[in-house]
Amino acid sequence: MLRAKRPVLASVLAFTFLFAGWAPMAHAFDPNSDRPGEIAMVADAVFARPVLLLSTAIGLGLFTVTLPFSLIGNNVHETSESLVKAPARATFLRCLGCTPAQHDQLQNERETIKANRENAG
Repeated sequence: MLRAKRPVLASVLAFTFLFAGWAPMAHAFDPNSDRPGEIAMVADAVFARPVLLLSTAIGLGLFTVTLPFSLIGNNVHETSESLVKAPARATFLRCLGCTPAQHDQLQNERETIKANRENAG
């Protein structure tokens, strides 16, 4: 009887730890929140930024290879925007842990505050 309880107990403990780990993550990655959580910041720094840096480097290589065709097709700006500029902005300019919507919201708030200071002073 003791042997039958061990796998059941191990399964219950495993699911408990698994779901307990998901609870804070659900809040950390809430796109409706105005500020990123600490788990989102850590995940962004450890996983997302290196992947985005690699994406920027690969995009730069692809842009260089496809540049003659982009010149012929007269779409260099669109090609550079999608292959190099967008990943570079996401890598180097986006706030740590922010989703693109959160980043845009924070940028708008900063611009509003800056405009209010300039108008007041």
